Amino acid sequence: MPAGPRRTRACGGKIFPPGDARTRLSIVVISALVAILARNPLLLLFLVAAVGYPLGRIRLRGSELGVAAVLFVGLGAGALDASLVLPDIVYMLGLAIFVYSVGLASGRAFVASLRRDGLRDSLVAVGAAALSALGAQVVRIVFDLDPGSTAGLFAGAQTNTPALAAAVEALRSGAAGRTVSEPVVAYSICYPMGVIGVVLAIRLAWILFRPDLAAEGTRLAELGAANAPISSASVRVERDLGELGVEELRRGLAWKVIFGRLRRAGEMSLVTPETRLLVGDVVTVVGTEAEIAKVLPRLGVVSPERIDLDRRDFDLRRIFVSNAEVAGRPLRDLDLHRKLGAVITRVRRGDVDLLPADDMRLEIGDRVRVLAPAGQLPAVTAFFGDSYRAASEVDVLTFGLGLALGLALGLVPIPLPGGMTVSLGFAGGPLVVALVLGTLDRAGGRLWNLPFGASVALRQLGLVLFLAGIGTRAGSGFLAAFASGGHWLVLLASGALITFVSAFVTVAVAHRLLGIPMSLVLGMVAGVHTQPAVLGYALERTRNDIPSLGYASTYPAATLAKLVLVQILVTL
Repeated sequence: MPAGPRRTRACGGKIFPPGDARTRLSIVVISALVAILARNPLLLLFLVAAVGYPLGRIRLRGSELGVAAVLFVGLGAGALDASLVLPDIVYMLGLAIFVYSVGLASGRAFVASLRRDGLRDSLVAVGAAALSALGAQVVRIVFDLDPGSTAGLFAGAQTNTPALAAAVEALRSGAAGRTVSEPVVAYSICYPMGVIGVVLAIRLAWILFRPDLAAEGTRLAELGAANAPISSASVRVERDLGELGVEELRRGLAWKVIFGRLRRAGEMSLVTPETRLLVGDVVTVVGTEAEIAKVLPRLGVVSPERIDLDRRDFDLRRIFVSNAEVAGRPLRDLDLHRKLGAVITRVRRGDVDLLPADDMRLEIGDRVRVLAPAGQLPAVTAFFGDSYRAASEVDVLTFGLGLALGLALGLVPIPLPGGMTVSLGFAGGPLVVALVLGTLDRAGGRLWNLPFGASVALRQLGLVLFLAGIGTRAGSGFLAAFASGGHWLVLLASGALITFVSAFVTVAVAHRLLGIPMSLVLGMVAGVHTQPAVLGYALERTRNDIPSLGYASTYPAATLAKLVLVQILVTL
């Protein structure tokens, strides 16, 4: 049968097909929504965050954008309408909070890495960042890119948000005729390949170098003892240890273990630093499997009989550290055994169990596993605080003062050879101050570090604020870049090449030339590119926690190097 006449409807004296009416209605609805969002920036901010964050959790072939998806949603909003722009204060506040919180959390790890192999690891990080900056400058010369796009290319290829912020600030304050959209657009185009390129470089290096993780076992155990899973064993003493006490044995033989309960002649007691172990004793040893294995040849054998805890005499309890007078002090200074007759056998920080050590400093929010006489547990609990609410609160005085000091430092101009000057800005200044305060932990009678839970929340909030704010401001420029023809292809291909070469050269130099174990190298590469997604990939591939140590050893130096290099790229 022949098709019937197409049905139409009248609208305003004109005849429109039904589809056109629906289109006009959609346009009216979208226009109204845009007008509402433009008048209400807070609504726009949280809508961008609410849409972007879950999108970043979608995994594609084992990878995900993470919180960076908020940037792309912000870009989409800005591209939809030029009026959908968040105020500058949103991204400035977000980034300052983010880098300050990261610096506080990384301070002690950074200093520890400097003491261990800090110069080597820092040079690797700075060298890799310099190589990427050189590549970005070559692309600029060959394709005649503007300074803002070159800086964004560098920041995107290195997936470094603080570097992007430094470029934005440098353009906003000093480069006449330039807009902040230039680096943001280039960053957003290069960012996805900044993740994928590192993963591809790691895969190629793995194929070419064929690392034998089992052969690296001894070194890996030494490097990762602090992060390896903690277990316990009941050990029967079968060796004569003479007059040496437990503490003398631990220090003299460099044992990284904790001694807990002791059973002697049917009686149970707690091991003290002065306790001398006798043949026939059964003692509980807490530590990693590798460290327990070191203890056994000197003490005896694993006992088939465990030391059952009689809770009428001794008891175990996990207690929240919420007392500010306890946090930030070395465990040796707390002298818990002499004061309360108790022993800390484990410290849980976030999702990781740590083995106590004399120089360990507890943090607000830690959970300590304490073994003590049953009658002393109330006093031990009061000593640590055990308040979940107090363990989650932020000391606004120290947080605000520290951040203010960082922002002030960021304003100080730093002269460079050739007559150029750079500044740490509102990203680098808070980072440097936070690294110092995070290392000191306690200064001027105040505790500067954040509780673990509060630190994670502030980092997440700050990064979301920054990405949403900067994304909406660059949306129109992002759309123009794709409409300009091959410009975006140049940025995409160049960013991918810079990322791949930088990552592969880092792995090759660190593993083959410097002889660093591959598990540690992969974490260093993730830290060099300041990319948590790459760290997750490294952890999955190595199936151990060593990459986390490499990440912590290179992340601060890499971030500081990129803050300086990106400002040089803008001013060239």
